[in-house]
Amino acid sequence: MKEIIRDSLRETRSILETFINNEANVESIYKAADICAEALQTGHKIISCGNGGSLCDATHFAEELTGRFRNDRRPLPALAINDPAYMTCVGNDFSFDEIFSRYVEAMGKEGDVLLAISTSGHSRNIISAVDQAHINRMTVIALTSLGKNELIEKADVAISTPSAAHSDRIQEIHIKVIHILIQVIEEILKVS
Repeated sequence: MKEIIRDSLRETRSILETFINNEANVESIYKAADICAEALQTGHKIISCGNGGSLCDATHFAEELTGRFRNDRRPLPALAINDPAYMTCVGNDFSFDEIFSRYVEAMGKEGDVLLAISTSGHSRNIISAVDQAHINRMTVIALTSLGKNELIEKADVAISTPSAAHSDRIQEIHIKVIHILIQVIEEILKVS
């Protein structure tokens, strides 16, 4: 059992090192943080979405911005599409593919940012949200994994982890990226 634990930690370290050693990832994270900071500076908001664990990450991102991250500061306008009553209403009345896009259609405004999270980059409901965000003239930041996927192709900025045999390894990098994004956003804004 202890070897399973060690192997898991080694695998995570290896994927993180591969991610760090790709300079394009650092550039994409900085560009994404800069886009978010500019939106927040100009009175806009960030909407985030994902499925399953990625929804938890989307929620974590929003609550860190509206609540607090490392230090006390003013709240920043961010929200995750995570209301179960709303999601089941749209899923039942329309389709699961529209649970995020209808929300973006209603709430997303020109100048807002959509953070779309999908480990595979193939989630239909995430792609639909991205399409709607572009219709609304929003900027789209994607958190996904490397490989040919529609989310990378449709995003304005894509942050892509190395591919892995299981999505938990991808999600481990995603949560690290989310924390870094918040840290850099705060630094750019110098919020207090």
